[in-house]
Amino acid sequence: MATATTHGARDHARAQHGTRNGAMPVVPASDWPDSAPGTPVWAETVAGGNYTHRVLARGTELRLTDLAGDACAHLLLYAEGRPWERLNTADTVKVQWNAYLGAGRLLLSDQGRVLASVTADSSGRHDALCGTSTLRRNTERYGDGTPQSASPAGRELLKLAASKNGLEPRDLPPSLSFFQGVRIREDGTTEFTGSAGPGAAATLRAEQDLTVLIANVPHPLDPRPAYTSTPLEVLAWRARPTSPGDALWDATPEGRRAFLNTVDFLTARGLA
Repeated sequence: MATATTHGARDHARAQHGTRNGAMPVVPASDWPDSAPGTPVWAETVAGGNYTHRVLARGTELRLTDLAGDACAHLLLYAEGRPWERLNTADTVKVQWNAYLGAGRLLLSDQGRVLASVTADSSGRHDALCGTSTLRRNTERYGDGTPQSASPAGRELLKLAASKNGLEPRDLPPSLSFFQGVRIREDGTTEFTGSAGPGAAATLRAEQDLTVLIANVPHPLDPRPAYTSTPLEVLAWRARPTSPGDALWDATPEGRRAFLNTVDFLTARGLA
């Protein structure tokens, strides 16, 4: 179909209606062909070297899936409407006495409150220590790290996602990453452990209204010379926040205190 004229371009564009490719959002999310435990509110496949973002309501569950075994979801979380309360990787590690993410871990802000909890994990290959890739590092490794290049850096993509939510580069703290693992050796050095393989998934539960930013790019410690990043599936559905009586609420004294801090804060504002 010719696209040299405005009419031709319009007809070509309209001819794409209803077509789905390997990486795109599904609108409405309820049309997602995969099964979900609740009503889907976000359904998208994020290509390697791309990003996404969404505002999610408290109680929403978010499942990330590494479809082909080489996705790496670099994640940032912000309390919606209060962007100064954001994911703090240092407190997430320090308060829980554990540097490794997995089911039962809480993702904390620097206010001692829970932003999200990890309710399920079949991967075990995540990282709370290294953050994401930068323009300078990707330019040195791959020849380019700009967002429009074939090897975009994670921080550059997160800047774009942030800007679409009223956030600036200074609002970007260190991120967490899912599906490419890092361990600390006895001598204190880092060891890249790679992927758990295709189909690995992690499910997060929003414990506050959240702004979610995700960049799907190679982990900065990935030793492979080629820029390797495969699709990430993102699916979210309506559910309920963690409440007293849930095993996760009382799993640790530190976690219980963080949940109490969260509910106390939200209750005072009529949000819980």
